[in-house]
Amino acid sequence: MNSFNLFSTKKHFLIASLVSLILGGCSSTPVVPKIDPPVYPPPPAEPRYIYEATLRSSGNITEPSFADKLQEIATGTRIAPTGLGKPYGVVAYKNRVYVTDTQQRAIVMFDLDKGGVKFIGNSGQGRLLKPLGIDISKDEEIFVADNTAKRIAVFDLEGKFLRAFGNKSLLTRPVGITTDPTSHKVYVVDTGGIESDNHHVLVFDGKSGKHLKTIGKRGREQDAFNLPLQASATIDGSVYIVDSGNFRIQKIDKEGKFAGTFGTIGRRSGQFSRPKGIATDKAGNIYVIDTAFGNLQIFNPDAELLLYLGERATSGGPGRFSLPAGVDVDENGKIYIVDQFFRKVDIIRPINSKPFEIFK
Repeated sequence: MNSFNLFSTKKHFLIASLVSLILGGCSSTPVVPKIDPPVYPPPPAEPRYIYEATLRSSGNITEPSFADKLQEIATGTRIAPTGLGKPYGVVAYKNRVYVTDTQQRAIVMFDLDKGGVKFIGNSGQGRLLKPLGIDISKDEEIFVADNTAKRIAVFDLEGKFLRAFGNKSLLTRPVGITTDPTSHKVYVVDTGGIESDNHHVLVFDGKSGKHLKTIGKRGREQDAFNLPLQASATIDGSVYIVDSGNFRIQKIDKEGKFAGTFGTIGRRSGQFSRPKGIATDKAGNIYVIDTAFGNLQIFNPDAELLLYLGERATSGGPGRFSLPAGVDVDENGKIYIVDQFFRKVDIIRPINSKPFEIFK
């Protein structure tokens, strides 16, 4: 009986010590000076956007539980957060951020309401091999371009696999994808490659998977592409495509006809050096990632430059990018920028909008 009491006393003393370490640890933590988040454009201009947060892992949106903290102290082993390996594409919808990850061969979903992280497409019939472009349709279905499997995989918002379409006879190197907000059309960007002439955009029926038409050819003419990468559709049915090898953005109308182009090679604002990602908002503005510049340029529907966000950097930080790739704009105007090198998604919001509750 005495030995049992001794063991119980030691156990309670250990737990009390661990709790004391957890609760008391904060008092010895050095005070870190607060740094104002970057705003765009910078002073003295009136700011229109402000940096809100960075997503890298579950640690950015989930506080460790009390039991997790006890386990870490007791075992000396830190519980690793679940996060990004090599992100590429992004789409944000209803306080969820879906990011394609080519290293983990999955979609990483950040739930900014519940604070959880979930992997999609890493098992079963919907297993992804190299997910790149991603978009969400008007029917709330996730469409993903799988570069290695040479197909389009479709999931619901919770990650349940629904169907797939496309094959190697149609697709060479599918990279980008966008869905028409007014119909079931899905536009798939096939970058082809150096030795292929399949530099074009394929149009599918997103429900049946039927191939409807192919737009464009390889070349430098106004109706041709050279290593196209990503695309974004607008509410009027127009589609903007990053024509990376021609250093420009091509526009096609809802009938699939070429309707204009903007951009030239150069290092000045409004020009492109290595355009990669693209998004559009409900006002028709166009957001273009330039990997070489390490920033995002925003154009109005008339292709006039409004402003740019971010800067190229060799060390990470808010609004600092080394290898930016995908971009998206959600229904509230918030911008999500993927950086492959720093393995992150930066969230930048309109200056007068509300931040997510989880980041307050």
